[in-house]
Amino acid sequence: MSAIDLNSDLGESFGVWRLGDDEAMLELVTSANVACGFHAGDPSTLRSVCAVAVANHVCIGAQVGYPDLAGFGRRYVDMDPRELRDAVLYQLGALDAFAQVAGSEVAYVKPHGALYHATIDGAAQAEAVVAAAVEYDPSLAVLGAPGSQLLEQAEASGLEPVPEAFADRAYLRDGRLVPRSHDGAVLSDPAEIAARAVRLAAEHEVTAVDGSTIVVAARSICVHGDTKGAVEITRAVRDALDNAGIGVHPFSV
Repeated sequence: MSAIDLNSDLGESFGVWRLGDDEAMLELVTSANVACGFHAGDPSTLRSVCAVAVANHVCIGAQVGYPDLAGFGRRYVDMDPRELRDAVLYQLGALDAFAQVAGSEVAYVKPHGALYHATIDGAAQAEAVVAAAVEYDPSLAVLGAPGSQLLEQAEASGLEPVPEAFADRAYLRDGRLVPRSHDGAVLSDPAEIAARAVRLAAEHEVTAVDGSTIVVAARSICVHGDTKGAVEITRAVRDALDNAGIGVHPFSV
């Protein structure tokens, strides 16, 4: 029987600004990429999400990003690699404090937004993220794009590399995601997204925007928590995986 992890970016509310329904999502996913306060999230949000994650037996991961609250971490920041390493380490420690208080711990790291894309080809950015993870806890896993510098350096450093796919994002022929600035980059139909998730989990394939079939050998599938209708989408994905006989389990267990 096939098995897959289902992850989502959560904990992205800040102050009076509310984004997504973390509690509902945590009833459906198996891994939570929790914002750490640099691109989104605040201390009370981190505490709440960690507590609900533990109650639902959801694995906690650090969703680390550039210090870019105004841009939601989706703008590239040309940071010195040493400063980026320290920024990632800072975020890891902040989230792990709340995970520990809730009775768990941070089990993996996943870059967010512009940092995620920077670590695909950017050796210096990838090295900074990996270096922080190794310093903080060498047992951490690293979630990222298949074939990326990030996962290559994670494996070389003794961390567990975990490739992921996106059920709710459109793909280019080369396996990259269609930029969010382009029409159709983010999918919205629950049935279509659910069918893509099943195909990714069972066959490790997805259809690109040009109609070609690309291979995405993923151990985890991401559905975004900030998308309109995210709960409905994720419930459709979870039901479709269950109905297809695909086990949904945290990759880090």
